[in-house]
Amino acid sequence: MSRLASARPVTLIGGAPVGRAELDQALQLAPVVAAADSGADIALGHGLVPRAVWGDFDSISARARSQIPPANQHPIAEQDSTDFEKCLSRIDAPFVIGLGFSGTRHDHFLAVLNVLARGIGPPCLLLAGDDVITLAPPRLMLDLAPGTRVSLFPMGPATGRSQGLEWPIDGLDLSPTGRLGTSNKATGPVTLECQGPLLLILPRLELARMARTL
Repeated sequence: MSRLASARPVTLIGGAPVGRAELDQALQLAPVVAAADSGADIALGHGLVPRAVWGDFDSISARARSQIPPANQHPIAEQDSTDFEKCLSRIDAPFVIGLGFSGTRHDHFLAVLNVLARGIGPPCLLLAGDDVITLAPPRLMLDLAPGTRVSLFPMGPATGRSQGLEWPIDGLDLSPTGRLGTSNKATGPVTLECQGPLLLILPRLELARMARTL
């Protein structure tokens, strides 16, 4: 199916409710709009016409399909991947900001986190409530203020090293069924070296900082 190639970052909208404030926050950093299935309806509701829509099209409305140019619509019938994965795997951009993927369906949200953990597509910053979530790269430096919440959630066996965390992760074996790295906090600028799939979770106010780092 058709890909979206963009020199500018992409805001990817899912089908869960999206507030105008978080949408504007995303668009300031990622002005190109794409959507996953019924995320097209959410985008249109905010006056935005997606450059591309992917998904199995089981929930996009007939109204949305009539208002979005046919060339921008890319239905994908296979059911082996989620709509989120279908989208990320077809975007070529510096990074993606995803929102509208953390509604009331926790099974859907867990599937989204699974896609993040597998590193599919370009780097993705996922807005979810008061958080921004991304897959921690092998090495990361963030100039965080002391006291900033820093959570690391392993999606498989993982280890790492850290500087600038109140509780260092050096020498720890992290696992989704064992020891976690959540509810840590910065003592100042943070450096992380990560091996294995670790989701980095920061306050949403750190979105721009994380985007610059990626």
